[in-house]
Amino acid sequence: MSLIIPKGMSRRHFLNHVATGVATFPALQFLSHLQANAQQVKKNQKACILMWMGGGPPTIDIWDLKPGSKNGGEFKPISTAGDLQISEHMPETAKVMNELSVVRSMSTREADHGRGRYFMHTSYVPNPTVVHPTFGSIASYELGEQRKDLEIPAFVSVGGPSESSGFLGMTNAPFVVSSNGQIQNASMGGVTEQRLNQRLTMLAEIESSFIKSKRGETPLSHKEVYSKAVNLMTSPQMEAFKVDQEKPEVKEAYGDNSFGQGLLLARRLVETGVPFVEVNMGGWDLHSGVFNALRTNQLPQLDRGIAALTNDLKQRGLLEHTVLVWMGEFARTPRINQDVGRDHWANSWSVMVGGGGLKGGQAIGETDADGTSVVGKSYVPGDIWSTVAHALGIPLDKVYTSKNGRPMKITNGGTAIAELIG
Repeated sequence: MSLIIPKGMSRRHFLNHVATGVATFPALQFLSHLQANAQQVKKNQKACILMWMGGGPPTIDIWDLKPGSKNGGEFKPISTAGDLQISEHMPETAKVMNELSVVRSMSTREADHGRGRYFMHTSYVPNPTVVHPTFGSIASYELGEQRKDLEIPAFVSVGGPSESSGFLGMTNAPFVVSSNGQIQNASMGGVTEQRLNQRLTMLAEIESSFIKSKRGETPLSHKEVYSKAVNLMTSPQMEAFKVDQEKPEVKEAYGDNSFGQGLLLARRLVETGVPFVEVNMGGWDLHSGVFNALRTNQLPQLDRGIAALTNDLKQRGLLEHTVLVWMGEFARTPRINQDVGRDHWANSWSVMVGGGGLKGGQAIGETDADGTSVVGKSYVPGDIWSTVAHALGIPLDKVYTSKNGRPMKITNGGTAIAELIG
């Protein structure tokens, strides 16, 4: 198995520990003697599942169709269980849209992949003087420490990395696993439990010496990360990562693909008490053949996954306390290019939100008939994350201090969207 290392700690750093006999993140062999069932938490614990669409999805073909426009493309809108229409290739999601809403008037002006990704995750545009925390790290910092029974990471990124924890430190960095819950690059190499304990004792002595030498925050953060690693390997809550334990019909409902199984893993994690899970689905950088790609691959997976997750959470009494967010770094151009594709577009596009006590079944904001401009009020990432923070019970007036002493608002001064929070 393998482990994708959190930002701030290099693969070489981990491999050096393995080579020199110091502890590393161990594999799960020692879990065989632990209880089979993961510890369940109270259903009223708040959580957020972010569905991240890497590459920039064409929201004009999914959530805000423009029939009759030259930019409208090949798809038709269909009615839903809510008071809005969505793509004809999202029929299962249409049935649960009474629980979900679409913010159709996003306008961000960051049409570069890296900058847009950073902005959407952190509410801040990139700044060379400070690394802002992704919102998952904020949820980890604000909610994870309150959950004393939570032994696994408070922020899990499924199917790929998230953004950095920034000035909130490595202990709030995303713990990255594959969509089937596999933790990578953590081979024990035949290390026995007795030898592991010896290595941990040696590590504790070394770290204590470094901490006493007052060499800054790094040794203390290092010690905390490794302490959590030991808890991780021995916790029954690690069962939450074992998606294969689910009944075949449940797995089938989500879809036999990485995105669907990643959403199923996300449900298992929030059910265990993890406050923030990000599930990655790439393949959205559709500069050519956009309609064929959507019709045959992207939308069938998306449709099935969103509907299954929404229904599953509701049946388990978790939807009321779990916020769902669907977004990418930007969208695609209303204009269809010469390769029957859509290019980068950040001026007017959509984000889907729902669950968590937010009002569903709505289209909030609007774009013009061609989809090229926002009509009326527009929204930025800070508004989306302020809405999520409100639903999670995180105070919006919270201000952090960055490493260089600058005050930082958690959502960059964003405002919770009134139509969603009531």
